[in-house]
Amino acid sequence: MTEWHLDPALEEPHYALQAHLGFKMVAWTEDFSAFELPLAPHLMNRYGIPHGGIYATMLDTVMGYAGCYTGDPEDVRLAMTLSLTTNFLSRPRGERLIIEGRRIGGGRTTFFADGTVVDETGELVATGSGTFRYRARK
Repeated sequence: MTEWHLDPALEEPHYALQAHLGFKMVAWTEDFSAFELPLAPHLMNRYGIPHGGIYATMLDTVMGYAGCYTGDPEDVRLAMTLSLTTNFLSRPRGERLIIEGRRIGGGRTTFFADGTVVDETGELVATGSGTFRYRARK
């Protein structure tokens, strides 16, 4: 199992969607972030597996955070998604999703990221890629 690193000083309050879905950040470092999501009935589609929108939401979130790390809780960086591609590969066999995102390139105003969704058994469930634009800092 991966050993996560999350500086407690960088933990942010849960926003409404995060609280509703039930995911939490477990790692955040330069060009990387990871979240975990316990599977629950409100996340499932009519087939009894997580709705594809859950994977897209989690990939969007994890990749966005991967590109916004500053290491300073007073220096919050935000980004908006310009493009998001999600590939649905399998269904989870376990009870918890592990979502990882990596910033893979970019520049001053735009960045690119890749992400994966696996369960705790190692089953690769989905992948994604995205293009993000940094928001102007206040």
